[in-house]
Amino acid sequence: MTKLVEGDGRTHIQSRLMRESLQDRRVIAGTDSDRDVHIFPDAAAVGIGGQSIFDRGKDAILPLADEIAAIKRTGKHMVLAVGGGTRVRHTLSVALDLGLPVGGIAQLIGAMEELNAILLNALLAKHGSMPMQRDHFWDLPLYFASGILPIAISIPPYHFWEPPPDEGVLPAHGSDFGLFQLAEVLSMGQLIFVKDQDGLYDKDPAKHADARHIPRITLEELLASPPPTNILDEELFRAWATSKNVRRVQIVNGLVPGMLTAAIRGEDVGTVIVKETP
Repeated sequence: MTKLVEGDGRTHIQSRLMRESLQDRRVIAGTDSDRDVHIFPDAAAVGIGGQSIFDRGKDAILPLADEIAAIKRTGKHMVLAVGGGTRVRHTLSVALDLGLPVGGIAQLIGAMEELNAILLNALLAKHGSMPMQRDHFWDLPLYFASGILPIAISIPPYHFWEPPPDEGVLPAHGSDFGLFQLAEVLSMGQLIFVKDQDGLYDKDPAKHADARHIPRITLEELLASPPPTNILDEELFRAWATSKNVRRVQIVNGLVPGMLTAAIRGEDVGTVIVKETP
């Protein structure tokens, strides 16, 4: 039976959340659970880079779209998420000139990504794809059950409520972080980033011919000694250190046919980053 608590001029339902802010660290720690429901453990979150893939045009996009269509025919549940590419940087320049606050800038980034989601859907529509409305994550079971391939935007769903950055006015939470957030909250079994490189290197491969590819590394090693240039958002790794569900992140080269397919099969291609600590 529900117990009511009075005494401060208000009536509360007794619980661990009574009279508390959901942002209170003690409340967060006190409500932590090892019984989290894994919502989509058999699904893959696949992020397709804006600058690395979309900005390269048809030579990069068309073969990748064909590969995605072939993966879909195997029955694999996927959520595709797209970046906005160089168009985002142009828009950010205008936003900065206008003096827009960080929340307004985050909204504009999402709008640019939606354009690439529509573009990708035009290529995959005949295979049964559909752009997913912003933040309509509750529609995913319907998409999967109906055999529809959802195409989402990658920017995290903070929008106007994007937290202020430590420095400057640009959003600290980019598209890579947004896809990680999606995979973590929905406990998706795979998180794969499709870029234009084979993954992580000890040096920038565009500037150093002797750059060494890193095929496998732990999150702990990466945080202790990050490479000089990181192909993913740094905020992703900081958040991953305290998250619960994502155990593996993979980066593959979308310009190499078959790399995404191999990653979906669980093969160690590209760069595999694993989290060893609980």
